[in-house]
Amino acid sequence: MLAKAPGMAVDQVFLDLEDSVAAGEKAQARTNVVSALEEQDFGEKTVVVRVNAVDTHFCHRDVIEVVGAAGQHIDCVMIPKVQDPGQIEFVDHLLRMVEAEIGLEHRIGLEAQIEDAAGLTNIDDIAFASDRVETLILGPGDMAAALGMPGTTLGERSASYPGDLWHHVLMRILIAARNAGVQAIDGPYAKIKDADGLREVAGMARALGFDGKWVLHPAQVDVVNAVFSPTQEEFEHASDLLAAYRRATEEDATGAVMFGDVMIDEASRKMAERILQRGEAAGMTARPESQRS
Repeated sequence: MLAKAPGMAVDQVFLDLEDSVAAGEKAQARTNVVSALEEQDFGEKTVVVRVNAVDTHFCHRDVIEVVGAAGQHIDCVMIPKVQDPGQIEFVDHLLRMVEAEIGLEHRIGLEAQIEDAAGLTNIDDIAFASDRVETLILGPGDMAAALGMPGTTLGERSASYPGDLWHHVLMRILIAARNAGVQAIDGPYAKIKDADGLREVAGMARALGFDGKWVLHPAQVDVVNAVFSPTQEEFEHASDLLAAYRRATEEDATGAVMFGDVMIDEASRKMAERILQRGEAAGMTARPESQRS
């Protein structure tokens, strides 16, 4: 799995020391992760290491040993099961000490997984606990267990609930992330072969405004990338809207203008900018008008 990660068409990879590693294998996992960080080229991907939760006795050694040995290859440390801002502050201070000790030239960021009622309740304080925080992530498995939701599949929806049973949790994470100016990322969907189900749940998170979603298997990458990227038509529509609004505000000095049969204004510009940014991040460019259908 570590060997395949660099070649996948994803924006981020995280090397795991937590739930995917048995208690007796934690020390060996640190060695494996350090070796992967030192030997593999992850290119432009954001490289993250998920440590064990702060309330375990593994966490401090995860940070000291892995960051201490391979910190130059790490962009962020992911903290699972975050319940209060003090846990963020603990890892922040530990990173500061390790960075100073090894003379690290860059500052490592933090990603916080929200996985129970305490974390969701304290999420605003968690988001602002350190200026290292870059991302808030839903951990659906532990969250479902903590809240008493039925089911055993990560990220699944319930046909017996009239709507999306994750809506409040997702929206709470999203609002906290946007308030703090950080990313909001949806957690995994464990039915690896269910592309339609993945597309549906990813689409729900995208519709809310989430920045991305985890994948557990290479087979899920294309589906999630497609859901979180605009279509060519959406990209070109946003590009044309921005051009029309720019002409209206710069040449005609008006704050609102008709674009086709829709009135657009400054709020429209902001929405179109986000679409354009997503498309450009996915490598999209607008086709000449003569080539459009």
